[in-house]
Amino acid sequence: MFFRQWLRRPLSIAAISPSSRFLARRIIEALPAGTRRVIELGPGTGAFTRAMLEHGIAGNDLLALEYNPELQSYLREQLPSIRVVLGDARDLPGNPEVRRFLDEGAVHAIVSGLGLLAMDRETQQAILAGAFELMGEDGAFVQFTYGPKVPVHPDVMAELGLQGERSGFTLRNLPPASVYVLRKRGKAA
Repeated sequence: MFFRQWLRRPLSIAAISPSSRFLARRIIEALPAGTRRVIELGPGTGAFTRAMLEHGIAGNDLLALEYNPELQSYLREQLPSIRVVLGDARDLPGNPEVRRFLDEGAVHAIVSGLGLLAMDRETQQAILAGAFELMGEDGAFVQFTYGPKVPVHPDVMAELGLQGERSGFTLRNLPPASVYVLRKRGKAA
């Protein structure tokens, strides 16, 4: 499924292979203690989604937002216990299904499988501003990257008052990847 989607839409699939279980483990380790409700952006074929379920995040406390309709259908079939919503991460607060999810309780973290590094400043700004609007000041945005530093333009980090901390790295992914946690400046891990 992943390879077929990559062939059809190489620019919208930010990776050359699905995320490994080792990267998924680093994502789980980066979640703040006590995280119960999560929104996942760009779940793809569900590597991080499955890891969060195995970690103990309840299916009704996990919402996955997927841009690709074929991947959304695939995930709905594979993981019927979670909400898999078709939508654009740039309009996260405007998505009615996301709003309904928020009505049921606060979101503690957003896990992102999006290729932020390849996005322009405006897109990064829209995604991150919307994410922190939903999570509030204490939220954590967990992002992986293949690059050597925080995958967000420094101006976007400054404008939104964010700080980034590398929380993990794995060589056992193709390519090797780092995990960063973005938070509002001054908020502790």
